[in-house]
Amino acid sequence: MQYPPSLDRDGLIDLALNRYFARVDAKDLGKVLDCFHDTAHLTVQTSFTRHAGKAAIARMFEDFFGAYETIVHQDFTCTVDAANGRISASFEAVLTAADGSVTRLHNTNFWRVRDGKFEDVAVYMSGANVLV
Repeated sequence: MQYPPSLDRDGLIDLALNRYFARVDAKDLGKVLDCFHDTAHLTVQTSFTRHAGKAAIARMFEDFFGAYETIVHQDFTCTVDAANGRISASFEAVLTAADGSVTRLHNTNFWRVRDGKFEDVAVYMSGANVLV
């Protein structure tokens, strides 16, 4: 389903990189969840894992934040379709566990935006799914 565009190109990039990924890296659950509609879906396509609704997405992020001491998303390449409220970003995720072990993933996310928030998120992950 398409929704009328509510953000321009810069607004979509700001939503994905500054309002979402920067808040994920800061482990700010409240601000991360502010980016999602109550009925949003987040699907890790490469492992067939789906989180339906804000409560399920919150639980996923609580587990993710608890699993790593630091989370860093970097080296973004964004593709924006402002006319249709869509954005994708390819990036590197660097996840450091309490024991110092580091997981590096090269992922791509695709977002469908409705009224300035994520309605659907599709994640393609280069390694094992860390968003369970």
